[in-house]
Amino acid sequence: MQILFVCTGNTCRSPLAEAIARKIAIERGLPDVDTASAGTSAWEGASASDGALLVGLERGLDLNGHRARQLDRDVVARADLILAMGPHHLERIEALGGEGKAYLLTAYASHGQNTRPVNDPMGAELDVYRATAGELERLVRAAVERVVGERRVGGGEG
Repeated sequence: MQILFVCTGNTCRSPLAEAIARKIAIERGLPDVDTASAGTSAWEGASASDGALLVGLERGLDLNGHRARQLDRDVVARADLILAMGPHHLERIEALGGEGKAYLLTAYASHGQNTRPVNDPMGAELDVYRATAGELERLVRAAVERVVGERRVGGGEG
């Protein structure tokens, strides 16, 4: 199963979410859970932002090898579950054929109780990156728990 995280530039939120999900999948012994990320306006090949790199290191996440990629139909088609950082990302995902398997990360993690976007830390102080990473940690953990729970009872992702 591939979980795809989507933000704007694919240099802050989605790479952090991807790395967090990968770490959780390893901790939980979920070898069939693959994580990926993309951006709706990504500069293809860009590295993770300095803030994301630093906060990742603080949390034991290595983002050094991350390279941004543009969201397109092929990326959407390969994913089984797509988690977007904001409503405009969700609209783009759905326009590329992701309807029915794409959700706001906050909504998916909270079973629809929270529908606000994840704050974009781009260009902000390191404390803002830390706060975003903390929020992503909670949301991604809840999302992975939902995936595991729904697989256990034989349900889908939605």
